[in-house]
Amino acid sequence: MQTRRIGVLAVTALLVATACSSAATQAPASGGGGGQAVKIGVDLPLSGGETPNGGPTLNGVLLALAQIKVPGYTVTVNKQDDAVNGVHDPQQGAKNITTLVNDTSVFGVVGPFNSNVAQAEIPVSNAAGLLQCSPANTAISLTKPQFGALDLRKTNPTKIAYVRDATTDDIQGAAGADIAYNVAGAKTAYVVDDTETYGKALADQFVAAFQKLGGTIVARDGAGKSVTDYTSLLTKAKALNPQYVYFGGVTATGGGLLRKQMVANGMGNIPFGGGDGISDGSAATASSFLNLAGDQGDQNTYMTVAAIHDIPNPTKFASDYKAMFNTEPGAYSASAYACTQILLEALAKVGPDREKVRAYVTDTSHTYDTVLGSFGFDANGDTTQHIISEYKFDPTTKDWKFFAQKDFGGSGGTSSPAPAGS
Repeated sequence: MQTRRIGVLAVTALLVATACSSAATQAPASGGGGGQAVKIGVDLPLSGGETPNGGPTLNGVLLALAQIKVPGYTVTVNKQDDAVNGVHDPQQGAKNITTLVNDTSVFGVVGPFNSNVAQAEIPVSNAAGLLQCSPANTAISLTKPQFGALDLRKTNPTKIAYVRDATTDDIQGAAGADIAYNVAGAKTAYVVDDTETYGKALADQFVAAFQKLGGTIVARDGAGKSVTDYTSLLTKAKALNPQYVYFGGVTATGGGLLRKQMVANGMGNIPFGGGDGISDGSAATASSFLNLAGDQGDQNTYMTVAAIHDIPNPTKFASDYKAMFNTEPGAYSASAYACTQILLEALAKVGPDREKVRAYVTDTSHTYDTVLGSFGFDANGDTTQHIISEYKFDPTTKDWKFFAQKDFGGSGGTSSPAPAGS
């Protein structure tokens, strides 16, 4: 089918950019050109240890609303927090999406951040026909029918109401394995996952890809988020002499603690890798992976983000974001901005009717021009942009430093190194 380019940038007669310079404490939750009041729902982990994930992602939504107006509408945010006791909670997510469904002024939702929360929310949003755009979910089971996605949309199996502009863990796991085998030079690996939807699936994909490259998995363990002492697991793993340790999960479900305890158990010299679940800020950011891992634990550590790093205009996005929030963007701030762009384009084109918005966004003939570049959604709701960004801890800045991104859109993928000065 010939692609029909619609694009946010192509409807400038309807979407008018505005400047923004508010401080974080004054961040507006609205945008628009007056007229009918409508809302974008947001569901993210916004409290406790997951604030470093959800906060910057929410800010991406707020920045988009501050910069883009849709004449005839005033757009505000219905914000929901799916963290309970500082950790993302699927049951809370299900309650939140029900709240958003029941708010008839909500025409679309940005979120959630975590895949097991999405697993609980998709049946609700599918039944209601309320379009969700996740900037961060990566679990393959959420969209791909061969991995059980149809079980999540039983009410309307042929009417997708969930899309994402983050690529999937079959791709992210392969990128993590590529780092372990080809960048760190490891031929053996020990793998731990947090037993949750995202973490286990990501670890599964890492294992498959690492073995395909020729690597050997010396051991594989699951440790739920209630685990606080990894000593027994690490003692057994240490005896197997792994050259790499990979963690499937997020910081709040054990990532930072695992790395810290590796140091305490004499394994701090072993390279460590994880996915975007540990991409939550610098060592100075409270509760982030780098903060919890400690000065020794953050050494020789790698992570991946399931999104493009070299966005078309990174300097402008970063400067706009910093002007508004007085800090640097998070891993998925731009992705949340892009989801918001897409929802605002749908509003401009078809109005706030939920079914029309759902049908518009999931139309596979559309290509969207966003802050992430141009992409569309396939028949499963997955982005057509299959790019993974790769990072390593930088001891000078005590933060993650981008070093390459890999495009898995073609056979085998292509790598792009970090530009000078990045």
